[in-house]
Amino acid sequence: MKHLLSIEQTSREEIDRILRRTAEFKTNRGRISSRPLAGQTWALIFSKPSTRTRVSFEVGIRELGGESIYMTAADAQLGRGELIKDTARVLARMTHGAIIRTYAQRDIEEFAEFSGVPTVNALTDDEHPCQILGDIFTIQEKRGRIEDKVVTFIGDGSSNTAQSWLFAAGKLGFELRIASPKRYQPTAKLRKRAGGHVICTENLKEAARDADVLYTDIWVSMGREGEEARREAELGPYWINESLVKLAKPNALVMHCLPAHRGQEIDEKTFEAHAQTIFDQAENRLHVQKAILAELVKGD
Repeated sequence: MKHLLSIEQTSREEIDRILRRTAEFKTNRGRISSRPLAGQTWALIFSKPSTRTRVSFEVGIRELGGESIYMTAADAQLGRGELIKDTARVLARMTHGAIIRTYAQRDIEEFAEFSGVPTVNALTDDEHPCQILGDIFTIQEKRGRIEDKVVTFIGDGSSNTAQSWLFAAGKLGFELRIASPKRYQPTAKLRKRAGGHVICTENLKEAARDADVLYTDIWVSMGREGEEARREAELGPYWINESLVKLAKPNALVMHCLPAHRGQEIDEKTFEAHAQTIFDQAENRLHVQKAILAELVKGD
C-alpha cells in the first residue's frame, strides 16, 4: 500500500490489515517500542481547518517516532497559485510523506502522483477515508464484524463522508441505507460504481427501522456556508432523535463524526445518551491513522 487516497481505491485486504493494526495500536498504546516513523518528517497540508484530524495525525506521528510540519495552503504557496505538482516535487525532496486536507480529490491524487511519497487523504470534497475506517473500527469493536450489519446514514447523502460509506459498503458487504431528500442522495452512476447493497430513500423511518447503526454528520460542510439556510430547511426532518432511535435495534449505535450541531442533525438528549460511543469514535481516529501510517511505511 503506497497511498491512502480513498476508500474506493483501497482493497478489502488493505482495509482488513489496517483494522487489525488499529486494534493492536489501541490495545498497546504506550507499551509499543516499535517506532516505524523514527527519523521521518511528515507534512500536514490543510486547506480546511480541523480539530480531530489535525490533532490525531500530529499525535499519531509523534507516537510512531516521527515529526510533523503543519502548513495551510497559504503557507505552502498553493494559496499564491503554485501548481500542485510543483509543490509535490519540492516536498518529496524534504519530507517522507504528506497528509492533505483539501477540496478537490484530483489535487491529492496529483500530489501523490508527482511526489512519489506516501500520501494520505485527510478529507476532500469527494471522500473522507480516515473517518470511515475509524468508524468501521468503532462498530466492529462494539458489535463485531460489520458484514451482517445495517448502517443508516441520515442527512446529506451526497457528502464526502456518505460517499466513503458508499464505497465501504461495496468493499465490506454490509447494508447501507441513506435517508436523504432526493437532491441529497448519491447519483445512480456513483452507486453503480460503488456496488454493494445500498438503499437510498426519503423515508427516514423506514431507513431507521431495525438498523444496527444510526449515523449522521453536519448539514453544512466547509465551503458550503452560503447554502446554510436552504440546507437547514431541506434537511430539517432528517435528524436523529429519541423517537427515531426507538425504531432501530434495541442496542443500536448512534454515531456522529463531529463537530455536532445539537438541534440540527441530532438533538441534545440523544447526543448525550450516546456520547460514549461518539467520543470513542473520535478517539479511534488516532489509532486507525497510526495503523494507516504504519502500513504506508511498511509498503514503501
